Amino acid sequence: QVQLVESGGGSVQPGGSLRLSCAASGAMLQLYVMGWYRQAPGKQRELVAVIASGGGTNYADSVKGRFTISRDNAKNTIYLQMNSLKPEDTAVYLCGVLRGGGRDYWGQGTQVTVSS
Repeated sequence: QVQLVESGGGSVQPGGSLRLSCAASGAMLQLYVMGWYRQAPGKQRELVAVIASGGGTNYADSVKGRFTISRDNAKNTIYLQMNSLKPEDTAVYLCGVLRGGGRDYWGQGTQVTVSS
């Protein structure tokens, strides 16, 4: 069974940085499209970053230029580097395998809180 474990969340002030990690077991991440999404109270779920098996990336406009998704194949881990954080970035962040057709699989998430 695939297991995804996120870590690295926490509380920071506006302008600060965090790096989220997602370690996987039961699957080789380089074979799949991977992504990070976030869920904030009262807001729609937002897919913020995607990395393809070939390494190509894409970002939501809300985080473009501030966040970077990457993958370490040897460690079977993906990362989300988050810079210039804003209060509106506050959310639970989840990593997942994007398979489509109802087959997507996501971790339990890690809380990111940005406040002054």
